[in-house]
Formats: sequence, structure tokens, C-alpha cells
Amino acid sequence: MFESAPPPRDTPRHPPGLPRPDPLPRLARPGFALPGADGVEAFWAEAARRGTPLLAPDPHGAADHRAVTFLWRGTPATRAVQALPNKLGDPRAPEGNLMDRQPGTDIWHLTLRLRHDWRGTYDLYVDDGDGPAPDTPGYWQWLRTRRRPDPLNTRTLPHRWDGTPVPYAALPAAPRSVDWTPRPDVPRGTVTEHELPSAHLGGHRRVWLYEPAAGVRVEQPEQAVVATESLPVLVLLDGEHWQQRLGLATLLDNLVADGRLPPLAAVLPDSVDAATRWAELTCRQEFVAFLTGELLPWAAGRLPITGDPARTVVAGQSLGGLGAAHAALAAPHRFGNALVQSGSFWWPVGPDAEWLTARIAAGPRRPVRFRLSFGTQEWVALPAARRLRDTLAARGYDDATYREFEGGHDYLCWRTELADGLVELLSGG
Repeated sequence: MFESAPPPRDTPRHPPGLPRPDPLPRLARPGFALPGADGVEAFWAEAARRGTPLLAPDPHGAADHRAVTFLWRGTPATRAVQALPNKLGDPRAPEGNLMDRQPGTDIWHLTLRLRHDWRGTYDLYVDDGDGPAPDTPGYWQWLRTRRRPDPLNTRTLPHRWDGTPVPYAALPAAPRSVDWTPRPDVPRGTVTEHELPSAHLGGHRRVWLYEPAAGVRVEQPEQAVVATESLPVLVLLDGEHWQQRLGLATLLDNLVADGRLPPLAAVLPDSVDAATRWAELTCRQEFVAFLTGELLPWAAGRLPITGDPARTVVAGQSLGGLGAAHAALAAPHRFGNALVQSGSFWWPVGPDAEWLTARIAAGPRRPVRFRLSFGTQEWVALPAARRLRDTLAARGYDDATYREFEGGHDYLCWRTELADGLVELLSGG
């Protein structure tokens, strides 16, 4: 059996505090003229018409870059505004993301030079003078409690934990998330929510079960199903966010209807909360036992899912990516495919940094196919990700694929990466 990590004690719950290797790609001026006091209303009317952030040609003349300007309309009380696009900033230098105010106006602005295929969510934090002085201890922590929506951007995704809208931007060459848009002509699968008892995890766990529109319907869900054709199966961690907030079923409906995926089942366990994720997704054998010994047998009692590991995918993002990779390595007889996005492979056990990569390097090749992807702006995670890639290649995982997309640690990017990864692993496309 593949080794599992010992019980966590003082293992850090955050990646190593590496400084940003490259300076923030900040431009001194937007790619357009800012008005004086007499042109403010016309400026804001045009910004509302276009939607924020505002795009302009790259001032250096590069066709594959844009000047991207984030805006905030302040009040006389506004002292500072910070714009934080996902992973486009350095926690060690938070002042680098402060907006400038156009003199004599209420226009606050920050312009970044970004590649034309960048996409990302972003946060705006506004100091309206009701907190500590900017030069006092604890100011930056306080400012991070003052998150505001962008009133000029209607494109949003739900926040990971509280579900509140988070604005996002996608530059012209960025992958589009059209597969996540409901289409009236597409047959819809069904999603049901359940409570599954677990001896391995203790208590009960919520689970969402997706059945494709063309799949076998189960009239008596408590009884086992005998079917002439089994369904490929996806086990996707953090199910409460992927289904309840992001609507995974729509993606699967569209991909199946377009013939890019075969009809498949999806099983989405709830991750409960941040503390539970850290306790269970950090290479724990009891979590693998839950997936293989409880979750999948339970799902097989409701749908005719395959027992073939080559047609089974375990998928996760961030800490869930680490947990998915470990589950496949620990149970290759059940998980033949690991779809990993921005996996937390920096995760250590005591002084043993990048614990899972070290186990892979020391062990035999497992019959698992990896599909790995990371954002180019994830500068803290990328060194460990690239070492994992090289370790897999050295250990003979010749069918592993690895790619880096222009973005950060972001569900906006993970949505399209998930779609592409499923097609690659289950359809060979």
C-alpha cells in the first residue's frame, strides 16, 4: 500500500512565505487619458458602459499584452483603495497594490500590464476613514476586512466559503467558460443530495450524486442496480462548492451533449469546512478508505458506475489536488486517473518538505495517469509543482501531462481546466 502521512501536529497550514520573484507588473499610467474635475461624470458614464476593468493597448506595443485598469469611485472620506487580482500582489509588500487617486477627482485607479490570455477574480478593499491610520500596526490586516464589490462589473463568481459575489476579468485571448452556461437544447442530468454515514471519517457526510440524462434511472435507490453498461465516474472533492455554487451538472450536461464526454456519473463529497479539509485531504489513509470503501460502493448501489480504474477520475484543487493525487497513488486499483489543479504539493510533514513528491520518488511507478495544471502567477506553488512534474517523469509516468495557464489560484481558471482535463482523461481528447 502507498504510504500515508502520519497524523498532523505542527504542520503549517499555508505554503512557504516566498517573496514574489518578479515585480508586480504595474504601469505608472493607464493606457488612456484621465479627466480633470470637469470630465468626471462623463468618465464614469463611459466606464459603466464598457464595464470594469478597462482595457487598453500595451504601452510597450506588444500585441500579446494589455494595460488593465481597475477603478474605484471614492468619496471625500476615502483614504486608500487596494486592488488585489488573484495572486497579482505580494503579501510582503501590500502597498504595491494601492490605487492612485487622480488629483481633483474621485477616480482611484491601478493599471497592470498583463498577458492577453490572463483571467482572474479580484478583490477591492476600501479605507473610508473609519479604521486605524495607515501607518499603524495592524492596518493591512484591518484593510483586508473592508472588501467591496465592483459596482461596474457584472461578471462574478461565488466566493469559496461565504458564497458572496467576487468580480472577475478575462482578457481577449483567455479561455472562455461557455461550457458552464446552461443551454435550453441540452438534456439535463439529475443531481440528488444525500447524507452518507462514514465509519472512517466519523458521523455523516453530505454527498451530491450526478446522473446523466441518458443514464439508467433508478426507481428504488436503496437497492443495487444491475445494468448492461456501466458509467465512467468522477469523484470531485469540495463538492459543496462545485455543485451548489458553481453548478457542475451544467458543465457535464453540455460536455455529454456535445459528445466530448461519454455519459458519466459524478460523486461529490462535502469538504465541510477549512479545518476538516486540512485534517482529511493531507494524504490521510482514512480519507482514501472513505472514498474507496464507503463512497464509491454507496454510489454503485444507486447508479451503474464502473469498477474500472481506467474510467474513474479523482479530481481536486489546491489542498484537494494534493488529496486527489494521494488517493490515486494509494488506491490505483480504483482510481486510474488523477485530475489535479494547483495542488498543494509544497505540503510538508515536519522537516520533510514536499512530502508526497518524496514518496513518489522513493516508490515504484503506480498505474495512474496524471493530468496536472497550475497558474503562472502561483509563484509560491510553482517550484514544488515543477519538481513533482520532473519526479513523475523520472519515475516513468510517461502519460502524465502538465500545463501552466495564465492565471492564479482561482476557480475561474479551474472551471475550464476541469472541463479540459475530463475530456483529456475520459475521451482522449
